Amino acid sequence: MSSADVAVQTFRKLESEDFRVLQVIEAAMSKHEFVPKDVIAKFTGFGVEETDFRLNRLSKFRLIRKMHGPYLGYTLNYAGYDCLAINALVKAEVLEAFGKPLGVGKESDVYDALNPKGERIAVKFHRLGRISFRQTIRKRGYTLKKTSWLYQSRLAAEREFQALKLVHPHRVAVPKPISQNRHVLAMGMIEGAELAEWREIQKPEKILKEILCNVRRAYLKAGIIHADLSEYNVILKPNMHILIIDWPQYVTKEHPNAQQLLTRDVKNVLVFFRRKYRLKVKLENALAYIKGQAKTVTF
Repeated sequence: MSSADVAVQTFRKLESEDFRVLQVIEAAMSKHEFVPKDVIAKFTGFGVEETDFRLNRLSKFRLIRKMHGPYLGYTLNYAGYDCLAINALVKAEVLEAFGKPLGVGKESDVYDALNPKGERIAVKFHRLGRISFRQTIRKRGYTLKKTSWLYQSRLAAEREFQALKLVHPHRVAVPKPISQNRHVLAMGMIEGAELAEWREIQKPEKILKEILCNVRRAYLKAGIIHADLSEYNVILKPNMHILIIDWPQYVTKEHPNAQQLLTRDVKNVLVFFRRKYRLKVKLENALAYIKGQAKTVTF
């Protein structure tokens, strides 16, 4: 069971006092790797018995982790951080209920959900943990070596939300950005499967043209580059149109590595379609189209 599963199942069991403890631990983690129990008691205003009761309850729910050492201290687990973000989105009337998981990966969990109007949305939990931490520092220009995993995940969600807000008004095929809190992003519903998961698709030329058209629109209209584009973050919907997802690594056209990253994005897509569907498009022709130097792409 993922931490998001734990949070989704536990959230409704939590009381306002539980959230108060989680919030105090979160705030104090900026100064303490493990927050001392007396600090938690001081800033919650709870007595010894109430503090112990709440900490034991949150430990049983697997929302916090305890450390015995020179002192007794506590830190948030991802599930505890998840609950804080869920609570904020519920209070903001963005989120009402969760459905089934839509996708679980190394760096994120995505869930089907409902807003208070009964409309389906997608909720994405960014989680950059021990496995991906070193790779994240190496790949993502916005990361800092001394930041925590929770902060890394929050920063990824903020950047992805920012990217979606930049490209969505220009009709780039992305999920609609709705809201973001901590490491969690609420966005328009995602239906379909990654291109890599489709065994066969009809009219692959049409799909490739649509992808390149959206890369062009993001580049020319919004001035940004995905910077991690591949067959694993292009969703093919049931109506055979696409969504481009996973934008936290985006860069602007002014970034010193912008052209290199754009070339890599386009090459990844062309190699996939060449390998699986035998479609041959010259890289230089595709790049000329995306940069507005050509009106069409020829096959």
